[in-house]
Amino acid sequence: MEKTYFVGESFSKPQSLQSGEYEDCVFQKAELESQDLTGFKFVDCVFEDSNLSLATLKNTSFQKVHFKNCKLQGLHFEYCNPFLFEVSFEACQLNLSSFYKIKTKGTRFSHCYLREVDFSEADFTLAIFDHCDLQGAIFDQSILEKADFRLAESFQINPSINRMKKAKFASNNIHGLISHLDILIDEA
Repeated sequence: MEKTYFVGESFSKPQSLQSGEYEDCVFQKAELESQDLTGFKFVDCVFEDSNLSLATLKNTSFQKVHFKNCKLQGLHFEYCNPFLFEVSFEACQLNLSSFYKIKTKGTRFSHCYLREVDFSEADFTLAIFDHCDLQGAIFDQSILEKADFRLAESFQINPSINRMKKAKFASNNIHGLISHLDILIDEA
């Protein structure tokens, strides 16, 4: 099958996409749940109000791709092409997804559900978790240096098994850093 190149196009309510490269494209209300996006390349693209849950991302390229109000559950970003991998998320549901061993800096998650997301061995230096629910998220051997968790909630991160130099936290969510110690702190 021959690959195709699309530039500067808008796609409204697509049920599937043609295999190829998409540059500076906008996808609105895309219903791509469980689609095979193997080898697709997205550069400077925006997905709005779309569903990509359980899509196959083998060697998929996401370079400067923004997801807004999207359902992205059960995605394995670790299978993506790592070359120039850069994504941002706004008001998205990423529950049960995985960023295992992903290396990216400055990723922004804003108003997202990140429940039970696997960040193990990933490098999220300078990441921003703005008003995000991280209940059950896994941080194991993760690099979270200079990451901003001040407005995040429901996270549990063990500082002794993660690199967290200069990471930012608020005094009201610091319990997420000590919950593994099984101690009680009174807020008198």
